[in-house]
Amino acid sequence: MAAIACFIRPFRRFSAVFAVLLASVILVPASANAQTYSFSSFSVEGNERVDPATVLAFLALEPGTPISAADLNDAYQRLQNSGLFEEVDLQPRGNRLVAVVREYPTINRINIEGNRRLDDDALMPLVTSQPRRVYSPSQAEQDAAALTDAYRQQGRLAATVTPQIIRRDANRVDLVFEVTESRVVETESIAFVGNRAYSDRRLRRVLESTQAGIFRQIISRDTFVADRVAYDQQLLTDFYRDRGYIDFAIQSVTPELARGRDAYFITFNIREGQSYSFGQITTVSEINTIDADEYQDTIRIRPGVTYSPRLVDNTITRMENLASAQGQRFVRIEPRVTRNDEDLTLDIEFVISRGERVFVERIDIEGNATTLDRVIRRQFRSAEGDPLDPREIRQSAERIRALQYFSDVQVEARPGSANDQVVVDVNVEEQPTGSLGFGVNYATDTGVGLAINFSERNFLGRGQSLNFSLDTSQDTRTFSFGFAEPALLGRDLEFGLSAYYATSNQNNATYNTRNIGISPRLTFPISENGRLTLRYSLSQDEIFDVPATSSAILQREAGTAITSSVGYVYRYSTIGTGLNPNAGVEFAFGQDFAGVGGDTQYVRSSASIIGETSIMREEVSLRATLEGGALSMLSGNSRQADRFSLSTRQLRGFESNGVGPRDTTAGTTDALGGNYYVAARFETGFPLGLPEEYGMTGGLFYDIGTVWGLDDVAGSGGTVDDSLHWRQSVGFSLFWDTQIGPLRFNFTHVLQSQSYDRTRMFDFTVEARF
Repeated sequence: MAAIACFIRPFRRFSAVFAVLLASVILVPASANAQTYSFSSFSVEGNERVDPATVLAFLALEPGTPISAADLNDAYQRLQNSGLFEEVDLQPRGNRLVAVVREYPTINRINIEGNRRLDDDALMPLVTSQPRRVYSPSQAEQDAAALTDAYRQQGRLAATVTPQIIRRDANRVDLVFEVTESRVVETESIAFVGNRAYSDRRLRRVLESTQAGIFRQIISRDTFVADRVAYDQQLLTDFYRDRGYIDFAIQSVTPELARGRDAYFITFNIREGQSYSFGQITTVSEINTIDADEYQDTIRIRPGVTYSPRLVDNTITRMENLASAQGQRFVRIEPRVTRNDEDLTLDIEFVISRGERVFVERIDIEGNATTLDRVIRRQFRSAEGDPLDPREIRQSAERIRALQYFSDVQVEARPGSANDQVVVDVNVEEQPTGSLGFGVNYATDTGVGLAINFSERNFLGRGQSLNFSLDTSQDTRTFSFGFAEPALLGRDLEFGLSAYYATSNQNNATYNTRNIGISPRLTFPISENGRLTLRYSLSQDEIFDVPATSSAILQREAGTAITSSVGYVYRYSTIGTGLNPNAGVEFAFGQDFAGVGGDTQYVRSSASIIGETSIMREEVSLRATLEGGALSMLSGNSRQADRFSLSTRQLRGFESNGVGPRDTTAGTTDALGGNYYVAARFETGFPLGLPEEYGMTGGLFYDIGTVWGLDDVAGSGGTVDDSLHWRQSVGFSLFWDTQIGPLRFNFTHVLQSQSYDRTRMFDFTVEARF
């Protein structure tokens, strides 16, 4: 029918013009020129909403004036192309020319049919046609194209959307978009040409795109998206440049569509070049009032370190901060690079000079429908009236993107009202920042459990985070709440508040516990990589249902105690920010001082250090963790709620609370906990040779640790073993990263234990979110 309509419509147009010309030949006197015609009047028929004067205006013909055949055709075309009428016909009636029109109908309602993968809520905002407006075929076609593009973004390249109309009475129509959804076009394979330093497996881990694997029905990231390929190129470039490959270039990217149009094969043709290291690093000053040696002292880079643009930027930032502290304005730090191809080094000379006297006139922010202006504005280190620093503007844009509140961030500078003024334009596009999750989790020590959690990273557009969760398992019930304001008083000062309520049948124990607490905190930076947290905690801990056969220590501790404490945690981390992108260290030390009111008085200290690195072209990861703690009572004896215990994650091969002091003659072998603990874990992760899209990797580990020390053994008759006994285990881990959650299988062999320890040879953990 569409083909027939396409044939009939031009035929009608030709017949209408031909009829006009034929009548004009018959009606015009013979003395007239055979090429011109004349009508004494014009009229309009069939119009309902459009005024006749509007129709005559489109005709643009004058009564009684000579009209050529070309003039008639032009008038017809103007009327037809006005977009006001579905059909147009010019009819000569004597000396009168009548324009017979049929107006486009109005839209009664709009429906989308055939869509299953994308619901109406996602598609209808893309439709610009509206009910009670005049139907426009061209606009309907544009809407169909927009809906088709939405499916293309989902990887369904063969999807089609066809606009159809259903005629109703009173010149109304229902506009229906008929959707034919195709299968998702997946990325079947990702290959690299020209890579020598890093394997295809390692480079594929850098990209956002992934190959289709055994979970292709549920993992959406296998879907081919053209925009994602452009992002992958940037990720790949950053990866190589951060490892000293200054000549790295992506020569071409070839997405090849399979013959069946159901898969893409992507090939990155790259040129690696050589990896360069830092050579000599010097600082010179072109400003008499600035001492270059002071700025040289801010450099943390040492010769021989692999070159990274990120490290150069960090050095420039330190120098600019020093200049600001000295009151130096319009200072420009420019790195001049000298390339030494013989030894593959780069000499960096930081040149301190005067920059242009250009100021920030204002910062204009657009597109933030939810997020408040101040949340975006505080990502800028400069304000209106400050000297313009292009590097700082770029870094501000990166900080805004790092918030993850926006799907797109564009920050550009344009000339202001004067030659020395610049306006910074910030255009953002909001994206969802909240999540509501319902989950099922399973662990061999807690059984099957249900979880409900809600989180919002940009609460009310204020940049605040809010979360709460409810977790249940076979023996535990836990509710937790958290709130954080990252910029209290407009400064880099984070205020946090957390609260919890938990009841449990203590792991590997015959008694029950109930805990409730609240803890406000303040966190702020004290160095480039260090942050300090100050906190206060108020908790109520109860031990109940202690059997008569339990240890006399637990029976004495049964009941309720209130703990009020102040404390701090210092954390220093270079993971991801240090000189080596493949290695880092994290150190944490904290203490809590109980006795600010409450029933207990103690000093509880804990420390941990984590080191990690990658070797063998980043194919193998190494990680070591050492942690420990000590509880020193200032008054009275410690309680089970305050003492340390080791979980199965801290010491693999043993049950949670499976090691530590025990009352060996009690009717139950409940864990008592200890005043001291130490644990060390050494592990390595490596590929198993399977396709990386399966998400399976392996690992080996060695753990050693123990819990010991009690201060309430006098009344136990000397039957409590609270001595320091080392426990050791080795094992193999299988990691499986799936869409339904991370799965971990630990197969453990215990090397050293005590007779009363509770060991575990196999551990399996899975968490599912939907």
